Amino acid sequence: MRIAIANDMFMAVEVLRRVIAKIPDCKLAWIAYNGAEAVSKCAADTPDLILMDVLMSSMDGVEATRRIMSQSPCAIVMVTASVNRYAAQVLEAMGYGALDAINTPAFGDDGLLIKIATIARLIGKSSHRRSPPVHHSKSLPPLIVMGSSTGGPQALRTILSQFPQDFPAAVVVVQHIDAQFVQGFATWLNEQISMPVQIAIAGASLQPGKVLLAGTNLHLVMRPDLTLDYDKEPLDFSYRPSVDVFFRSVAKHWTGKGVGALLTGMGRDGAQGLKRLREAGWHTIAQDRKTCVVYGMPKVAVELKAAVEVLPVEAIAPACIKFLS
Repeated sequence: MRIAIANDMFMAVEVLRRVIAKIPDCKLAWIAYNGAEAVSKCAADTPDLILMDVLMSSMDGVEATRRIMSQSPCAIVMVTASVNRYAAQVLEAMGYGALDAINTPAFGDDGLLIKIATIARLIGKSSHRRSPPVHHSKSLPPLIVMGSSTGGPQALRTILSQFPQDFPAAVVVVQHIDAQFVQGFATWLNEQISMPVQIAIAGASLQPGKVLLAGTNLHLVMRPDLTLDYDKEPLDFSYRPSVDVFFRSVAKHWTGKGVGALLTGMGRDGAQGLKRLREAGWHTIAQDRKTCVVYGMPKVAVELKAAVEVLPVEAIAPACIKFLS
């Protein structure tokens, strides 16, 4: 896999260069010291992955991401000093198609190594391969579960902003995003929507009118007592938390009324899980091609006939409200 670096800090460039040198079958494609240079170099020589800083001279990483994804798209991970400090910029870049965000390695590079390996599997640059309806219960609140990846933050804002503060359903979201950035993501969402947003903790119960976000680099799962928990198993998934793992656990244990939605994102995660939800009697929705930043996960769901409806992002919230009313 060919990896490029876009960063105007020489020390950060050297750290990232050393990380790339450690990875078998990966090599440095080029280095750009500002956003404009990154756009130009990507147009002339598109790499498999760009490690993109947020703040750079001449042109920042957000605008560079927007232009690259429009002109010569490739996988982009935002790598910056503090993803939480620059949460708004990072989320804007993810809205343009950046896959993820992570802090620049300081005292260890395991997180970035894992991130790069995950991206390699998603874009096909790795040899790794991934391996009856129930009755609704009147005692449980309605539940909406959503999974998303590339472009997910903006899609989630569009959907969740249409739910009122006293919305009678519980909502759980699995977004492919690094654990160190989840708090910034939750803070940003709280500023955008009327429903309160919290990071799910082990043992959390589902409450109407509240949004819970998967909050670690482990899988979010539902236990038989209908509380949420985190689990390192199964290990053989490109992303942790995995939408598939969560959806499957919900299909197995939740006996109330529910809607499952699979949103924009690269890869296949969530498609099989959405199918399990449909088989368990859930109303299932896939985001349509036109409104997806990357039509990957929903596309697979449609191919598997996992979705009852295929809708533009702005129509998903009304569909949820209609089904649950």
